Amino acid sequence: MTERAVCVIGTGLIGGSLLRAAEKAGRAVWGTSASESTAAEARADGFDVTTDTDAALRRAAEADALVVLAVPLPVLPSVLGRVDAVAPTVRLTDAVSVKVAVADAVARHAPRARFVGGHPMAGTSESGWAAGTAGLFVDAAWVVAADDGLDLDVWRDVAELAWACGARVVPAASDEHDLAVARVSHLPHLLAAVLAAVGADGTDDLPLALAAGSFADGTRVAGTRPELVLAMCEGNRDALLAAVDDALGRLGAMRGALASTGGLSATVHAGHAGRLRWADARDPQGVRVSLTGRAPLARLRDIGRRGDTVTGWKP
Repeated sequence: MTERAVCVIGTGLIGGSLLRAAEKAGRAVWGTSASESTAAEARADGFDVTTDTDAALRRAAEADALVVLAVPLPVLPSVLGRVDAVAPTVRLTDAVSVKVAVADAVARHAPRARFVGGHPMAGTSESGWAAGTAGLFVDAAWVVAADDGLDLDVWRDVAELAWACGARVVPAASDEHDLAVARVSHLPHLLAAVLAAVGADGTDDLPLALAAGSFADGTRVAGTRPELVLAMCEGNRDALLAAVDDALGRLGAMRGALASTGGLSATVHAGHAGRLRWADARDPQGVRVSLTGRAPLARLRDIGRRGDTVTGWKP
């Protein structure tokens, strides 16, 4: 495996954790932040972080480093503009929670970059440099886009970075990724927001005073900064609408059953079965792969569809 240097653009929770994890794994790392105060926090912790994105990108081009974009989707076009101006053919990946919109933005604003999308499925309701940890990605799923035509050398780079950070590599087509995360990541953010609003919408605080574990667990992600939730959910609108429609249909059926018969059995049993199936899926089959031969990216997509992970290279 290579020990390719890593340049992280954006050093909030995800980018900051990635810098820490890659440095712990022995990689040369540096990064940038749009905030001087954040950059100063990172430097105080011993990391090479600046607000000069152009300088960081020039260094990445000279070192043939892997650049990771860990910025919110709305600011991506401006960052990609700097990539195209300063390091147009750099090795490039990202940590944004949608993949089709990012791939489209790269094609539009940095078309010469050697881009392979990525999405580490890890995070907390906290944000900023101080919230980051080197262990954030341990045992987390890290999606690596497996669309036809991607650069296989960079695919290897992204997978090896994920492994270095302790994650499990899940290959997926960009559109299939977006449909999946709409159901298991973005919809939960919206349901948590609704649940928190319902719990707080009363004439007094008695409901909140009685709220315990189920309310806390169900609303945890509602503590995420609203602008971050808006960026990821609105950036995946089409897929999220389908997931919302599915949820509304199930809620409507549940309400109809409760109103007519007083019964909730179908909803509760389906939810219980889904939770158990998720628990089983958290112990995936590991597969070693080769990036040579016929249609390697198609083979990778099949691995992801089975719920399995890539754990290494075949000899």
